[in-house]
Amino acid sequence: MRVPAVPRQLAGPEPGWYETTDVVVVGSGVAGLTCALHLREAGLHVTVITKVNIDDGSTRWAQGGIAAVLDPLDTPAAHARDTLVAGVGLCDPEAVDVLVTEGPARVRELIRWGTRFDRHPDGSLMLTREGGHHANRIVHAGGDATGAEVQRALHTAVHHDPWIRLVEHALVLDLLRDVDGRAAGVTLHVLGEGSDDGVGAIMARAVVIATGGMGQVFASTTNPVVSTGDGVAVALRAGAVVTDLEFVQFHPTAFVAPSTNHAPRPAQQLLISEAVRGEGAYLVDGDGKRFMVGQHELAELAPRDVVAKGIYRVMLATGADHVYLDARHLPDVASRFPTITAACRAAGVDPVVDLIPVAPAAHYASGGIRTDLAGRASIDGLYACGEAACTGVHGANRLASNSLLEGLVFARRIADDVAATVASLDQPDVERLAPRPASGAVVSAEVAPELRLAMTRGAGVLRSADSLAATNATLAELAKSSGPPNVRTWEATNLLTVAAALVAAAVRREETRGCHWREDFPDARDEWCGHLLAGIDEAGTVTELWEPL
Repeated sequence: MRVPAVPRQLAGPEPGWYETTDVVVVGSGVAGLTCALHLREAGLHVTVITKVNIDDGSTRWAQGGIAAVLDPLDTPAAHARDTLVAGVGLCDPEAVDVLVTEGPARVRELIRWGTRFDRHPDGSLMLTREGGHHANRIVHAGGDATGAEVQRALHTAVHHDPWIRLVEHALVLDLLRDVDGRAAGVTLHVLGEGSDDGVGAIMARAVVIATGGMGQVFASTTNPVVSTGDGVAVALRAGAVVTDLEFVQFHPTAFVAPSTNHAPRPAQQLLISEAVRGEGAYLVDGDGKRFMVGQHELAELAPRDVVAKGIYRVMLATGADHVYLDARHLPDVASRFPTITAACRAAGVDPVVDLIPVAPAAHYASGGIRTDLAGRASIDGLYACGEAACTGVHGANRLASNSLLEGLVFARRIADDVAATVASLDQPDVERLAPRPASGAVVSAEVAPELRLAMTRGAGVLRSADSLAATNATLAELAKSSGPPNVRTWEATNLLTVAAALVAAAVRREETRGCHWREDFPDARDEWCGHLLAGIDEAGTVTELWEPL
């Protein structure tokens, strides 16, 4: 199967302006802002670039909470076991150990920065349980508004530091490298400054990519509209190693709004938090029968891939586009989950008296830019954290509520490594930048809707050789289009880049493991216990290198 060619550089003019900083952080979610705050504590000047506003990323939408060992009866070893089970043999045990042992301190750091988590009347943290966990270890804020509270606290802390420069409404285009191959900054377009295709550059001694996920590559997703895989696409074009892109977690319970005049689904679907099932809500089919009982020992609280597959099987068998979540028997659903309740009621569904229509939607990318335990990518001076990174923590399937924790833990590790290394480096010099490719390319902005539909149909929850081949053929056809360089075409090209890499990996991995479900290879196979490392060759072809464990 021939994969579509993608650009090695985005088309656009040479930078018309330059700025210099110590470290540039791309992304303003929990990973990016935490990293920026720690870098400032180390005395470094930081520029944070964010695509829209500081609060428009995925962090503020996180409902479920943060997993950490904060109960004296819980242990890091137990948290590690649950994480490793969810990852189905592909987690890096060392990375998992880092996560579970350093996680509690990072959560307490959030509290020091002003995060107000839910507490019992005696002042102790209120801990709950979510899918795949065998202990109560999830902290929440505002019931189902954890991400919004974390984002608020970090936002406030960043704005109180005058040495953190925030550049909003800016799309990062490509990585700059010096003649020695080291990351030396980024090119970017800032909306409202110059022409539609105007480009500038921020030079830095280190670059941290914390751009979040790629959910918008699918037609149905819980991700915000800014989650178009920009960071992973930048890394691929620069020559960095990206891994495990086939493992996209589909959240089992995204809200399916009742149809109104056949209106299309919104670009971002409402997430019905796993915590609702943690409190005792049931999944039922159209006849009101619980279908997860007997499929897994944890029933509705099984790992997300198990629940998503269970729902999808019911949908396939019945021809329905959703199942139902029954929370009517919960005595305090409206007060416990006020955000979810309000959003459902606004769409005409009252969780107190109605069944909630739900279906799986793309939610989280377990793969991303490959990093080591210090957050270092394969290019010197380039780091990644949060959903854009693949630290080895999640393996083939992320355990519920480990994502915000991973961002916190590895953001701190990056800051520590950068502080220890960049002090001895000279500021990057424009005269020492490596030559960039002679020309770049972009695809038409009009390809995005068709790309998303093709990915959902053929590379979504259920995949097969035939469905993936059809998806790849669509991507190859879309890659032939072209358009003028601007924000919409740059973003569409990023979507095409990550989609091509994801499909290439999904084609090659001939097994079902974690959140990668191959209809034609329904079982996990020992020979596929390893990782696919993605890259782009000189011709712009996505390549996949097999690395066995």
